[in-house]
Amino acid sequence: MQRADGSAGDVDYHVIGSGYSDYRRPDPEIAAVLHDALGAATTVLNVGAGAGSYEPSDRQVTAVEPAASMRAQRPADRPPALDATAEDLPFADGAFDAAMAVQTVHQWTDLARGLAELRRVTRGPVAVLTSDPVLLPRFWLNRYAPEAIDVEARRDPPLDAITAGLGGRCTVTPVPIPLHCVDGFCEAYYGRPELLLDPGARRAMSTWSFVPPAVHERFEHDLGRDLAEGRWDADHGHLRTQAHFLGSLVLVVSHRP
Repeated sequence: MQRADGSAGDVDYHVIGSGYSDYRRPDPEIAAVLHDALGAATTVLNVGAGAGSYEPSDRQVTAVEPAASMRAQRPADRPPALDATAEDLPFADGAFDAAMAVQTVHQWTDLARGLAELRRVTRGPVAVLTSDPVLLPRFWLNRYAPEAIDVEARRDPPLDAITAGLGGRCTVTPVPIPLHCVDGFCEAYYGRPELLLDPGARRAMSTWSFVPPAVHERFEHDLGRDLAEGRWDADHGHLRTQAHFLGSLVLVVSHRP
């Protein structure tokens, strides 16, 4: 389904994407893991590129992004993104040394077709940064807004579907999330719960757009109360100084056989 600004999949970025780049910036530690997976590639395709997070600056990047509101937020030093979708990439077979897809596969309308297209146009590694839906409930948010966790678990494709769709020789590697992660997805705030009380932070996460206003209100009330009364810290306070959190974030890399 195409939205008013071209957004594909189940999210309308014309509605939720206006402040995305204020909260979702590439985290250096996560970027290092992703860029290492690209190997010695010179030409890199970034599908579902959004505002350009995690695009390597030392490679020739071609970006694909269907949402006009996200293309408009790309920094001046990033190449303009092409208006296209993962399921129908306008490139020849083997056109790129490597490809990347960062926190986007859960929004594709046809996962298998999109992954097959990524593999078709890429000679070398295809790196997909995503979340393992099986691991999502381990995050403390499940206590305060299980609806958000349930939504994300339904949207994130199983890892075996991703590896099967990419084919080739696949590896799946957990990605540690740093305490002061500047990429504001939910688990990035594992040790900074107060920041999740910011409505703007939640608007920068597509998951929360599927959660009814009443859930937002209950979440803010319950977490705010538990922080004020010390209950959150009694249960999870150790996370405030824990350098990394092994949550649901994983990197799937496919190499041709």
